[in-house]
Amino acid sequence: MIKIKYGVALLVTLLIVTVSCKKDDNDGPVGPPPHDRGEEAAIAQTEIEDFLATHFYNYTEFENDPENFKLRFDTIPKGNTDIIPLMDQVDFLKVTDLVDKSVEYTLYYLVVREGGGEKPHFSDYTTNTYDGRLLNLDLFDSAVTPVRFNLVDSNMSAGIIRGLQQAMIQFRGATNVMSNPDGTLTFENYGIGAVFVPSGLAYFQYPPVGNLKAYEQLVFSFELFGVEVADHDDDGIDSYLEDLNGNGYLFDDDTDGNGVPNYLDTDDDGDGRLTKDEIEIINGVVNYPDKNGNGTPDYLDPTI
Repeated sequence: MIKIKYGVALLVTLLIVTVSCKKDDNDGPVGPPPHDRGEEAAIAQTEIEDFLATHFYNYTEFENDPENFKLRFDTIPKGNTDIIPLMDQVDFLKVTDLVDKSVEYTLYYLVVREGGGEKPHFSDYTTNTYDGRLLNLDLFDSAVTPVRFNLVDSNMSAGIIRGLQQAMIQFRGATNVMSNPDGTLTFENYGIGAVFVPSGLAYFQYPPVGNLKAYEQLVFSFELFGVEVADHDDDGIDSYLEDLNGNGYLFDDDTDGNGVPNYLDTDDDGDGRLTKDEIEIINGVVNYPDKNGNGTPDYLDPTI
């Protein structure tokens, strides 16, 4: 049985990692134009693959004592052929750049343990700890007690960076959470992993304040404890279901064209009737009436 304990009060902490915004013309001189995203993607892949080929994680510690395991990375000593490099242990995804859709990234991630509980959607809330490091393994950010993430992508200044989001949804939360007499919680069989993020899926040319530089590749390790399905606008439709075009990105789904994406819009079709009044929820199941039979549900049909 795998367990970890944290104070209950700490679980309500909300963390939203945002991206610094470019100054407008009235705020003074702007910086140089951004680098070509395709060129930076190629640089990032080379740097990350070099890291994966020359580093390892403490997998023997996990095998020997998973109950007290903390993920760490280190350089493989020269001449040591017994240690398994990260490159031989990672999985990968292909992720399209949201700014330049002609650019595709190879996003490498490490599954130490998938976890046995619920798997988050790309728009959900998660409860987790994390470490953020540079490729030289310098720490730039961390949460040693659980924080709450909004997984909605940060390109619109909400949620976490896209690379971490895309990795997190490959894992599962704990199978069981138990309250203890001392006011702590015990999590069983939670997800443990890491992701190696190219700058185009992180902060690119505008890193947040701190010791990060533009165009740096990042390493995030994390433990995933809890998953909460999100309905950001409380309209009765879970946010992941408001991804009408199915591209895993919520900001380009705006039925009424009012500049507010559906997942934040309480009246998706702009007809003056709230979305929650144009759907039906029966025994916890959402139904979508189509009164005029035109194939468009009422909550997306401005004529109803």
